[in-house]
Amino acid sequence: MRRRTGRPRVGGERVRRGRGTAPARIAVYAACGAVLLAGCASMPDSGDLRGVESTPRQDTQVRVYAMPPSDDATPTQIVQGFLEALTSDDADYKTARQYLTPEASKYWRPEQSTTVLSDGPGARADREPREDSTALTYTLTGTKFATVDAQQAYAPSSGHYSELVRLVKDDKSGQWRIDAVPQGVVMGKSDFQRNYTSFNKYYFASNVDVNGSSLPMAAADPVYVRRHVDPTTRMVRSLLSGPTNWLDPVVRSSFPAGTQLRKGTGPLTPDDRGKLTVPLNDRASEVGTGRCEEMAAQLLFTLRDLSPAVEEVELRADGGQLCSLTQDGAETVATRGALNQPDYLYYLDQEHKLVRIAAGGRTPDPEPAPGALGQGEQGLRSVAVARDERTAAGVGLNGQDLFVSALAQGSPLGEPVLRSQGETEQDRLTPPSWDAQGGLWVADRNPARPGLYLLEEGAGRPLQVRTPGLEGRIQAVRVAADGVRIALVVENGDQRSLLIGRIERSGPDEAGPGEHPTVTVVELRSATPELEQVTAMSWAGDSRLVVVGREHGGVEQMKYVEVDGSTPDVPPPAALTGVKALTAAGDENAPLVAYSVDGIVRLPSGAQWQKVAEVKEGAAPVYPG
Repeated sequence: MRRRTGRPRVGGERVRRGRGTAPARIAVYAACGAVLLAGCASMPDSGDLRGVESTPRQDTQVRVYAMPPSDDATPTQIVQGFLEALTSDDADYKTARQYLTPEASKYWRPEQSTTVLSDGPGARADREPREDSTALTYTLTGTKFATVDAQQAYAPSSGHYSELVRLVKDDKSGQWRIDAVPQGVVMGKSDFQRNYTSFNKYYFASNVDVNGSSLPMAAADPVYVRRHVDPTTRMVRSLLSGPTNWLDPVVRSSFPAGTQLRKGTGPLTPDDRGKLTVPLNDRASEVGTGRCEEMAAQLLFTLRDLSPAVEEVELRADGGQLCSLTQDGAETVATRGALNQPDYLYYLDQEHKLVRIAAGGRTPDPEPAPGALGQGEQGLRSVAVARDERTAAGVGLNGQDLFVSALAQGSPLGEPVLRSQGETEQDRLTPPSWDAQGGLWVADRNPARPGLYLLEEGAGRPLQVRTPGLEGRIQAVRVAADGVRIALVVENGDQRSLLIGRIERSGPDEAGPGEHPTVTVVELRSATPELEQVTAMSWAGDSRLVVVGREHGGVEQMKYVEVDGSTPDVPPPAALTGVKALTAAGDENAPLVAYSVDGIVRLPSGAQWQKVAEVKEGAAPVYPG
C-alpha cells in the first residue's frame, strides 16, 4: 500500500475543497486470513486527492476491502472513498453503495460496464465548497484505455473520459452522499489488472465441419470476470447467457434458450472428488443425453483453466440428473484447438524443400516430407500443412505460384492452384494457412488486384473472400483452429497492424440460382493497438496469438495478445532479435519456434531460446494450420 503524504490527488487531478480530505481507508487481507493491514492510521486533513494502488498487481492472493464513509466525511472524502470502493473485492459493491443516496443506489448498475483509464480517475470540484453548501458537483476525468461491457467483453479504447458526480448534504444528518453517478464502474489500469482476469467460455462453431469429423469444434469466447468475487459461478452464468455479440453470428450453444442457474443457487464449488453439480432451471429439463453432454463439455472446457479442481460436471434440472461428464469424456464429445497435438514441425531446408522433425521435446534428425513438396524439384519460399497433416501447400520461390500436394510417397505436384500477377516477389502471394475444414487461405499482395482467397479442400476454383471495410494490403494470413476467426497483418501506409476478423459463410441453400456460396471476413478489429509495425504472428492458443512488432519509436518485441486486444497475464516469451517468422501450436507442450538471424530456434517451457541442433540450415518453420 502506498501511504498518502503531503498533497494527495486522485489520478493526478487536484481536487479543490475547503476542509480535509481524509480518504476512506482500505483493509487488505492476505488469503490465509492471518494478516490485516489497515489504511493509514492518521489521515491528512489537507491537500488534494491522489490515486492509490492498493496492492501490487503480481500478488493475486491479496484481497482488498473498502471502508465505509465516516460520519463526518467531507465531499472530497466521499468521492475518494467511492472511487476506492469500486476497486475493492465486495461481491455486490455493498461498500460503494454506502457512499450513495438510497435513490442513487437503486438506479446505479455497476455491472453495466467497466471503464479502464490509463491512470486512476481524476476528480475536480466544479466550485469551491462553502460551509453552507448543500450540493456539489465533481467531474471525473482521465484517458480511456479500455472498456468491459455488460457481456464482460473487453475492447481497447482511447480518448478523454469526463463524467459528472453530484453530491447532496442530508438535512437531518448533515452527511454528504452521492445522488448522481455514472452507470458502471471506473478505475485505473493497475487496479483493473489486480481486480479482473480473463478466461475463455466455449461455444460450438456453426457451419464448421472439422475434416468430416462428427465432433463439434469449440470456439473460445474470452471475457473478463472479477478475480476474487466467485469467478466460477460468474463464468457459468456468463456461459449460460450466451456468446458475446462479436462472436455470436458464427457459434451456437447447446444450452436451450433461456437456460439459467436454478433460482436461489449459491456459489458453485466442486466436492472433494472434484465433481461440480450445476442445477439448471426447467428450460433444460427436456434435453436428451447427447445434447446434455455437449452442454457439459462447454462447461468443462470453460472451467478447465479457471477451476482446475473440477474433474467432472453433473447437470441437474427439475429435481433430477440430466447427465454427468468428466474432463476426459469432454474430449470425446467435442474438440478444440488446444487439444490438437501436432505430430511434426515442418520447415524448408537449404534446398527449399519441405522437411519435418517430430514436434514437442523430441528432436530426431529431420526427414524429407513425403510427397512432391519434400522430394520434388519445385523450390519453395513458404509452406503450410493441413491440420490433419495429410496435405501441404507451398508458394514457389518467386512468390508467384501456389502448389498443393498430398503428404504421401509418390504424390504428384500438379499445376499451380493459384497464380499471382504481381510484378515483384513482395507483391505476390503471402504464406498460406489451412482452416479446420481443410480450406486453404492465401492473400495476393498484387497492388493492381489485391485479394484474400480460399480454396475449399485445397483445390478447385479459388474463391475471393469478401473483406468489407478493410483498408490496406494483407501481408500475412493465419486462420484460427476453430475455423471462425482469422488473423491478418494489414499494411496501410507506413503501418502494419494485426487485425482479427470473423469468418461468415453462406451455405449452398443461401446462395441464389447459379451463385456460389460466399465467405466474408467481417468486423475486423485490432489485437495490438499499441504496435505500429507487426512483422510476424501466429495463433498460440484458442484465443491467443504470439506477435512480433514494435511500438512507435520503440524496439522490436515479442508478446502474447488476446483476440480482444487485451494483454494476457502471462510472462512474455524470452527476447529474440531479428525474428522473420514464428509458429506456435495449440498444444501448450509444443515449444514456440521461430526463424531469426540465428536460424531456426525453439523456446521450450521455462527455458531460453535454443537452436534446433539437428537443423543446420532452414527457414519458414510451421506447425500444422
